[in-house]
Amino acid sequence: MNKTLSRLPFILEIILNGLFVLHFSLERLGKWPAYLENSLFDLLFNNILIIAPVIVGLSLLTHIKQSYDLDDFFRKYIFSMIIFVSMIITWADIEFCYWLSVVHLFSTILTLTDHTSDEKKPISVLNEQWIWNLKALLKLQPAQIVILSFGLIILIGTVLLMLPISAPAGKAISWVDALFMSTSATCVTGLASISMVDDLSLFGQLVILGLIQVGGLGIMTLSSSLIMFLGRSLGVKEQVVMQDVLDSSNSEELLTLIIDIVKFTLFIETIGAIILTYGFIKEGFETGQALYLGFYHSISAFCNAGLALFNNNLEDFYGSPWINLPIAFLIIFGGLGFSVIKELNQLIAKKKKIINLTVHSKVVLSMTLMLIALGTIYIFFGEFLHATETMSLSEKIQVAFFQSVTTRTAGFNTINLNNFHAHTIYLIILLMAIGASPGSTGGGVKTTTFAILLQSVKATLNNQNKVVLFNRTVPDITVVRAISLFIISLMFVSFVVLVMLRVETGKEFLPIFFEVVSAFGTVGLSLGITPLLSVAGKIIIVFMMFLGRVGPLTLVLAVGQRAEQKGRVDYPDGKILIG
Repeated sequence: MNKTLSRLPFILEIILNGLFVLHFSLERLGKWPAYLENSLFDLLFNNILIIAPVIVGLSLLTHIKQSYDLDDFFRKYIFSMIIFVSMIITWADIEFCYWLSVVHLFSTILTLTDHTSDEKKPISVLNEQWIWNLKALLKLQPAQIVILSFGLIILIGTVLLMLPISAPAGKAISWVDALFMSTSATCVTGLASISMVDDLSLFGQLVILGLIQVGGLGIMTLSSSLIMFLGRSLGVKEQVVMQDVLDSSNSEELLTLIIDIVKFTLFIETIGAIILTYGFIKEGFETGQALYLGFYHSISAFCNAGLALFNNNLEDFYGSPWINLPIAFLIIFGGLGFSVIKELNQLIAKKKKIINLTVHSKVVLSMTLMLIALGTIYIFFGEFLHATETMSLSEKIQVAFFQSVTTRTAGFNTINLNNFHAHTIYLIILLMAIGASPGSTGGGVKTTTFAILLQSVKATLNNQNKVVLFNRTVPDITVVRAISLFIISLMFVSFVVLVMLRVETGKEFLPIFFEVVSAFGTVGLSLGITPLLSVAGKIIIVFMMFLGRVGPLTLVLAVGQRAEQKGRVDYPDGKILIG
């Protein structure tokens, strides 16, 4: 009986506050069925200002009884207390009540994924651990959990963007544009089917920013860091999943890595925001607006999203080093990967030599520098007497460097790409396909994969049977995975380009090819056709953005991976002639 009573506030919140959120959302959208007017739902809606705070209050009382001590209660349920107090303060405001109910309902559902190893602290609803039991029942693999987590965030973002408050007065965001923008932000791509300025309200822009941050870090990393922040421990199953997602070898390294990811992210984004705020003030913006633009573009740049709060992206700032350089370096840091950033931090803090870096970090840094230098030199000389002809020498260098950096991972641009030569655009396509580095916020086949492919070609030409990088032999399974990833990516891109040419019959090949590769590389650059795509075309690009963020190999594993392999068989070698 006591167990049932302890669950009552949770059940009431799911039913009553859930129905209120559904009713209010549909009512604002004008989708509430007429035959349900003056029904029990309307009675609930009219009295929700009393019901919602009472339910949250009951939930808090239950948590007090279940907590080990007062300190444990405050540490775990401070968020619910803030929501409850806010509901009391804004008692007469139905709009505030709605949003507070949405946030608390969402946080309540999220806590279902958390369970503690401390059996002395009873938590009635959480003891069932039904979500993780469901995962075990379905035998979900880490790759499948990653796919589902990104899909869930995209769905939530789509619903939020469809709300009337996400658009300016007199405008509405269609479901396909909401899905497109939610996917673009969550997958940190940067393609936009609507205007970030004209078609989104402040709330809508903040939803996009939240999705960028969540998508950049990853929902698994964020949820794990939140659990740790609340003073709880990760369960064994969650640790196994996170070790696979972050490629960590043990639980101690995993916990340290999660903390470092959040710490480095907040530190780098804050430093970038401060510099950008100063840059926007120098460009004539008032302090408050400059601060908002600084933080927004800092997060968008570090997460490699490339979504800007200007209709022509950053073309108005092509000659401003206080805007160009901070964003470029934020993109570079975001594209290196958190493990490389951590190593660089240790290198500086402990004054070690570069030779002490791991092979992975050496490959990432060398490939990143090589690709940036290659792109900068090519764009500078290739467009010297063409797209950048009217610019000064310093502006030409800034544009070439900025576009070389942003081309591989983020969708910012300081020049109209349609002004480039076709050969420059093709180079950009190649750089977009390579993308960022593993463990970063960028997409593409990754710099390390490209490096292994180059070394594989070199080994073949030198008649060697091993791939060597920085005097270290690359394991054969890693070489096979790199080649497989490249082939799978090539197949996906080629097939989607073919389908897009059939769907978007009125558009030329190069813009479509550019759009597909940009979506796959989660870059976000476009030759201007994104808002002009049909519904079918937008859905196809949504799929490519999702594929590029989770990785084609992850998607293939998620679809085809078995829970366990049975009866492994080794077959004899067979000789096949190639070449």
